[in-house]
Amino acid sequence: MQPNVNVVSLISIGRHPQSGRARRAEQDGRAVELGLKLAGSALTVVHAGNEDEPILRQYAGMGLSSLTVLSQESDCDALPVLMSFLKENQAEVVLTGVRSEGGESSGMLPYLLAEQLGWPLVPRIAEILSVKNGKAEVLMALPRGQRRAVEVSLPFIASVDNAAQEARQTAFGPGQRAEFDVLTVMTEKDEEASHWQITAAKPRPKRIKVVKAKTAADRMKAATAKPVGGGGKIMKNETSKEKAKAIFDLLLEEKVVR
Repeated sequence: MQPNVNVVSLISIGRHPQSGRARRAEQDGRAVELGLKLAGSALTVVHAGNEDEPILRQYAGMGLSSLTVLSQESDCDALPVLMSFLKENQAEVVLTGVRSEGGESSGMLPYLLAEQLGWPLVPRIAEILSVKNGKAEVLMALPRGQRRAVEVSLPFIASVDNAAQEARQTAFGPGQRAEFDVLTVMTEKDEEASHWQITAAKPRPKRIKVVKAKTAADRMKAATAKPVGGGGKIMKNETSKEKAKAIFDLLLEEKVVR
């Protein structure tokens, strides 16, 4: 635990990838877990949205005595209210998930906050090793299980990767007993998002040809190699209808269309 460090964890309402039900967001839960490790009971957990959302109790059940809610409607922009809160409360370490599990899910919030506040951003961290003398030693998560230690000056924003410690289980009783500090803030409607149409994501079409190449030379060779005949069929004298049916059957077989 790092004493006298003002740590803020930002949370959102997640969505289960299979059922679509609301849940505690995976990466936001890890951000709260890392915040508890750094600041303990002094951690400030903030949500911009509806204070009556029952999923917030799942975060509170991680051992929080209180949770701050910046009350606003779902069609409002969270960026201005979060920026004002962090400035007024002189936050030193701000932890977020890499991206939300619902809504726009662009992953831009930590970047926009860092740009507006003029703070450094450390993306995809796995751990904060130490905070002292106005600087923090942060462990970034890299591909294939690699790690990179970097030093960053306070205050800063960090997005927490799935490589960080998994969030602890939530306890129902403490979650129900936690107090919510609901703040009335000046909200701004997100005009751009109000014109968008959000639909469920569809699975991407399966690629017919997948090249497994380890080096750039192998990829270039695969891209420039002449196609080798396999189990295909040459159709010359068939009617247009028969040719079209053969193409459609192939697409069905390869599961490009369903």
